[in-house]
Amino acid sequence: MKSRFSISNYSNLAQRVITALIGALVIIGGALYSEWAYFVIFVVILGFTQMEFYKLSGLDGMLPLKSFGTFVGLLIFSFTFLEEMKIIPIAYYFLVFPLVSMIFFIKLYRKSDKKPFTGIAYTILGIFYVAIPFSLLTVAAFSVDNTFHYEIIIGSLFILWASDSGAFFAGTKFGKTKLFERVSPKKSWEGSLGGAFTAIVVTYFISKNFTVLPEWQWFCIMTIIIIAGTYGDLIESLFKRSIAIKDSGKGLPGHGGFMDRFDGLLLSTPFIVAFLKIF
Repeated sequence: MKSRFSISNYSNLAQRVITALIGALVIIGGALYSEWAYFVIFVVILGFTQMEFYKLSGLDGMLPLKSFGTFVGLLIFSFTFLEEMKIIPIAYYFLVFPLVSMIFFIKLYRKSDKKPFTGIAYTILGIFYVAIPFSLLTVAAFSVDNTFHYEIIIGSLFILWASDSGAFFAGTKFGKTKLFERVSPKKSWEGSLGGAFTAIVVTYFISKNFTVLPEWQWFCIMTIIIIAGTYGDLIESLFKRSIAIKDSGKGLPGHGGFMDRFDGLLLSTPFIVAFLKIF
């Protein structure tokens, strides 16, 4: 018998709101508390997200190296954080290359693999698609005067969440014109416009309170998140459609899996870091 206090007893919308609030409090609280709290929280999130990607790949008959691929991803994230904290030299990054090369050696001895290079490709894809964007988020946090600025993390996530939430509610209420029906039949232009409007409002307040970046940079980051975040959502939908599933998992009630919640971040972060480093 289910507990009367189980989150599964609530509607999908209620589950979505409760999960979002708890998740946001944990992430924001960790980033505010210290660099190390941020590191621990995102190591956990990265680990679950990358394992989820490999699990989904397995549903389509692929055989990626789940544990080893996730280990390499976590190591890249850890090296990035420790290097930005000036605890280790950047030379440690060169350990990543032989580790990635070991994927080929491991697959060589897997006799049961009918298509070993497909498994190799998906293992490496999990590192590039999931681990590297999370690692670049750390680079973004240290992009101003080589000091950890939680404002960049929290501000970017607030904009992303505002865009996602605005798109969800506007699309549910007003959505009629399909955005990309072949990939995601439920997404609409009305939802996208609602998400953009919500992101603009939130960005305005962020730019007034998080002055670590000038106002124009916050609005550039907002533009990146709206565009790249939308494509990130569509690309994850394309991935799920290719293996005929609705949600990437059940780890986050009301949201599906970790990839469902962080898909916009995966494609936005590389563009955000490139923008902050160049401009």
